Amino acid sequence: MLAMAAVLLSVATILITWSVMGGFLKTLISSGRTLVGDVAIVWPNVGFAHYDDLIERLEADELIDSASPTIETFGLIRLPDDRVELISIKGIEASSYSDVTGFVDTMWWKPIDEPTPKDYEGDDIRLQPENISMFTDMEASGISMTRLNPSSGKVEAAGVLGIEVTGQNYRTKWGGYYPLAPNRAMPDGGVERIETFMPRDGEVELTILALDSSGHPIDPVRRVIPIANEFQSGLYEVDQGTIFVPLDIIQRMLRLDAAERVELVRDDQNPFEIVVDPETGEIGPKMKEVIGVVPARVTTVLVRGVDGAELEAVRSRIRAVYAEFADAHVGEVPSAFQMENQIKTWEDLNRTMISAVKKETGLVLFIFGIVSFTTVFLVLAIFWSMATEKTKDIGVLRALGASTPGIAWLWIRYGASIGIVGSVTGTAVGYWVVLNINSIHDWMGRTFGLVIWDPRQYYFVEIPSEVEPIKAAIVFVIGILTCVVGASIPAIHSARMDPVKALRFE
Repeated sequence: MLAMAAVLLSVATILITWSVMGGFLKTLISSGRTLVGDVAIVWPNVGFAHYDDLIERLEADELIDSASPTIETFGLIRLPDDRVELISIKGIEASSYSDVTGFVDTMWWKPIDEPTPKDYEGDDIRLQPENISMFTDMEASGISMTRLNPSSGKVEAAGVLGIEVTGQNYRTKWGGYYPLAPNRAMPDGGVERIETFMPRDGEVELTILALDSSGHPIDPVRRVIPIANEFQSGLYEVDQGTIFVPLDIIQRMLRLDAAERVELVRDDQNPFEIVVDPETGEIGPKMKEVIGVVPARVTTVLVRGVDGAELEAVRSRIRAVYAEFADAHVGEVPSAFQMENQIKTWEDLNRTMISAVKKETGLVLFIFGIVSFTTVFLVLAIFWSMATEKTKDIGVLRALGASTPGIAWLWIRYGASIGIVGSVTGTAVGYWVVLNINSIHDWMGRTFGLVIWDPRQYYFVEIPSEVEPIKAAIVFVIGILTCVVGASIPAIHSARMDPVKALRFE
């Protein structure tokens, strides 16, 4: 019974730990993938032109579902309380970006039909009937990235801000948000209360360094951006430092938009004509103006593969499509060779985060594995004691003709039986705990006041967990093996007993 209890506890502990950490990793990866699609074609800083043609070619491929142009840069944001922060700025086309990513689903200020998992009292203001109309308008504004200007009566382009950027959205005990009016710090030590709600009448000022044709910063550009809504991706680092702005606005601010180009070249049709510079009086050949168009550029094209397509297959197809695109625009866009390492999957873009969590998961499992390995020694000690107590019985069996392997196999089967029973019960207990871990956690909070996973501190409202059959099977087999290994030494010891000495034991 002691041995079975030890196996039960070790199997349940490892399965619960592995499932919770695995669920956390899966939830984290899912959140990190929400706003990047499957594959990104990246040419940072200066960007690349003719992206419309590239997107058309990509969407014509059977493995590609949709593609969207974006610009990613950094700048300064001035918030309503006059704080200035560094922020990641993403210029997007709202409709195509939503097709590639889960952008629409990240909108926070929208009407909801049911309370969130931890909102047992239904305190969420998005549930209140009197707010449904307002939040419906805010959701539509966030999706279209526009907002009505009450002063002019015109619809203006607007941005979508991370829910944690302003620091004025109060995080509740059930993991939701209440908007708070910001306070502006005054020079005399006082504060000024600002009556504003970002998606209703809030705005921010962005400052970005415009770039020349070589990608070098030249001068700062400022623009006031109304806020249409706020988003929550599930990654605090993203929600705390990101703003989405309509693509055309960022293109103009960075000077990546389409523009006319005027060049003075020698007039070959009139090679002998000369002109006098009215300012300097210098004589020179007559020049003529050549007017062309510099196409708009973006730094990134995000791509989503069709459902069920393998990630590497999608990337390989994108590389092939880009090679055709580069051949069609030689000298105007980066070559296929230059872009080889710039076509990145969502795993590449989140590699640092994924690797860190995987290493942490491996370390925790290693530590718990060492602790659970003590089951081997516990089984060994118990079986050694049993073998000692059964010395006379072993001597009788040997005297009656039982073979050495037969005696050993008897103990090993006994150990395997205990391992099977312990592993079955341990797997069942572990599965039940993982399945009901949030309910158990809530009961502990209500009964003992013990709150381990506080939604106000952890960004995931519920404890993420998932039992995968392959993990359960591995833990189950390991549980049996620990008993078999623990029983092996007493089995060998029993099998090698001298029957005469064993019968004279008492």
